[in-house]
Amino acid sequence: MSDARTPAQIEADIARRRQELAVTLDEIGVRLHPKTIVGDAKAKAASAVDRTAGRAYVSANRMVTSVRGQLVSEDGAPRMERIVPAALVVVGLVGLLAMSSRRRRC
Repeated sequence: MSDARTPAQIEADIARRRQELAVTLDEIGVRLHPKTIVGDAKAKAASAVDRTAGRAYVSANRMVTSVRGQLVSEDGAPRMERIVPAALVVVGLVGLLAMSSRRRRC
């Protein structure tokens, strides 16, 4: 058994490898093109922003759920024993801020 190849087989193999090399070089050229690099960087940044925004939404949703659990009973009725003191604290803080703002102007 001889594994000798014919000249036609060798030429066909060379032509096939040249074509593969040309495709590979084209792919490298596309990957290294400045527009491709900028586009990839933009896509990565957008993905990072989307992940961060998603995490922020989940965190805010958990906090709202937690606060709601503190201020509303399981049957949906407001818990006045918790709402009234919280409202008084908020009103007091707003009043203090308003008074300090007026003092700065004078």
